[in-house]
Amino acid sequence: MRIHELTPGENSRTSRKRVGRGIGSGIGKTSGRGHKGQKARSGGGKGAYFEGGQTPLQRRLPKRGFTNIFQKKYAEVNVEKLNRFESGTVVTPELLQETGVIKKVYDGVRILGKGELQHGLTIRAHGFTKSAAAKIEEAGGKVEVI
Repeated sequence: MRIHELTPGENSRTSRKRVGRGIGSGIGKTSGRGHKGQKARSGGGKGAYFEGGQTPLQRRLPKRGFTNIFQKKYAEVNVEKLNRFESGTVVTPELLQETGVIKKVYDGVRILGKGELQHGLTIRAHGFTKSAAAKIEEAGGKVEVI
């Protein structure tokens, strides 16, 4: 079998229905839509949440909660992800972004304590969990809060 010999499976591809092509085609004139009415019109038909005129569920239920506009979003990095850097490296948010560990810095970088660190690194970040700071210092590294 070669790539140029591949064909779609039998009956897996059907040709589209050509409507409105004369009375003899069987689907001419009204094109299979019946006579007049909402469903015969373009864009006609009821929406996904239409309940027959009854007040829809999303309008019957009360609104709840709010969005905190002062909330900070941190890019989170686990300690185990820092093993890719060589011993003695100064790890900064910019370096993490360049190497693809994080996509975006957001409001800062926070180091979390999952996994183990194999060698000493100097890590500059906006926040550290207690377990992450302990693991970094245990491996002979330094923690610097920006």
